[in-house]
Amino acid sequence: MNFTILRFDTINSTNTEALKQARRGAAEGLTIVARRQTAGRGRHGRTWVSAENSGLYASILLRPQVETRFVPLITLMSAIAVFDLLRENYDLKPDIKWVNDVLIGEKKICGILAELTETNDGTAVVVGIGINLKSSAFPPEIASTATSIESESGTKPAAPEVLDRLLGFFGYFYDRFTDDPAFVIGEWASRSSYFRGKNVRVATGGETIEGVTDGLEDNGALRVRRVDGSVTIIQAGDVERLRHAR
Repeated sequence: MNFTILRFDTINSTNTEALKQARRGAAEGLTIVARRQTAGRGRHGRTWVSAENSGLYASILLRPQVETRFVPLITLMSAIAVFDLLRENYDLKPDIKWVNDVLIGEKKICGILAELTETNDGTAVVVGIGINLKSSAFPPEIASTATSIESESGTKPAAPEVLDRLLGFFGYFYDRFTDDPAFVIGEWASRSSYFRGKNVRVATGGETIEGVTDGLEDNGALRVRRVDGSVTIIQAGDVERLRHAR
């Protein structure tokens, strides 16, 4: 796919801008990038810390021609692209926590937020990707649970360089996704320790369950096997690793 990059020094949210551009008819591949966000957000309305020049803050507009049931796989596909970026270019050993976090040693280095909007040209998906480049601007409340490329690799990556490399991986995997969405499951499984056998607690909003991860459904939903042997399918929720089985 072709990418058109629109850069901002400061913006409220790259996702908000990309959604607005999508509704105005922008083409697939538009990428909104900012040095700083004043209202960056993650899943469930959480704030995404977006200090100036401390991270890559980018949102990519997609118009996927796939069955609706496969659209949730875009978040997993995006995490695969970030995983390979970190592994291949910065010699790191990342992990992917379902559904949208990329970790290094259990610390978050990247968050992904996919949002849908209806447009005159059909459904559009905006994928927001936030990658921590350096840790110096972390507020105290996340300093112990987050990390950055600089802290983990000893390099000082520049956002334009990271973006260019990310879009290379993203474009490759997105093209594969549009050809065969099912490929995502196997690729994600080979990169994530959360695919099977991980003791977890999942907060779904309505309840909290504990169990062991047992693979993914074909739409990317997480399977969790409880102590009694029953399997719960998690379409959306927050996953927390448990150190010991309960």
